[in-house]
Amino acid sequence: MAIDYSAHTVLITGASSGIGAQFAKDLAARGASLVLVARRLDRLDALAADLRRDHGVRVETMTADLSDPAASHKVHQELGERGIAVTALINNAGFGTFGDFTEEDVSGVVREIAVDVAAPTILSRLFLPDIIAAGNGFLINVASMAAYTPTPRMAVYGATKAYVLSFTEALWAELRGTGVTVFALSPGATATEFNTVVGTEDATAGATKRSAEDVVATALQHLESRRPGPSVIDGRTNRTAAGLTRLTSRRTTVRLMDRLTDPSRRR
Repeated sequence: MAIDYSAHTVLITGASSGIGAQFAKDLAARGASLVLVARRLDRLDALAADLRRDHGVRVETMTADLSDPAASHKVHQELGERGIAVTALINNAGFGTFGDFTEEDVSGVVREIAVDVAAPTILSRLFLPDIIAAGNGFLINVASMAAYTPTPRMAVYGATKAYVLSFTEALWAELRGTGVTVFALSPGATATEFNTVVGTEDATAGATKRSAEDVVATALQHLESRRPGPSVIDGRTNRTAAGLTRLTSRRTTVRLMDRLTDPSRRR
């Protein structure tokens, strides 16, 4: 599907690093105008300056802490006040925690659900009417391979990503015929800051990590395909692994994930 990216203004959350920043780079190279949202304004401004210089596109930046339930509404309101009409949305912001659920900090669990579930849901609801009005916009929600399996020691994260996958696939069906392309993107282990921040370096030490460039290339290839489906998994190995979960019992799958996420049980 041919897309005139120069006609689009794309809002990207979690755009200061990793997959979000790579989306910004690749879309700017295609001529899209951008709105970059994250907590770290210094990183956003530096990235925006590079993109303006290299590609001559319009790039707006905005700081927002999406763990605050009011932040999504503030982003929508501020863009309206700036006169910026968003025609595409990439809900990329997210974070995870690693460890036994019973030892999790309750306030951290609340923030995780707010960022990973509430924010993409609210932002989608607020911006989809404008995206639909544009007639040819798109919505990409970043899920995870964790959406396909229960994930011990990342129980909340896996559950939030299962929500994102289900939510997005439902929207794909609801919005058929509107001209809007909707899908969930599920990366596996990726070479970004995520594992360092979460503390999963040991759990992913043996995994072959894809790059942010790989993940975004998968997403844009799917976006530009003739009939994009409701979801796409990055990487052949990850797609195979997701397929295998359909052939095993839930008991077997979760016990396997238990061993994979607990080094003391790998034997």
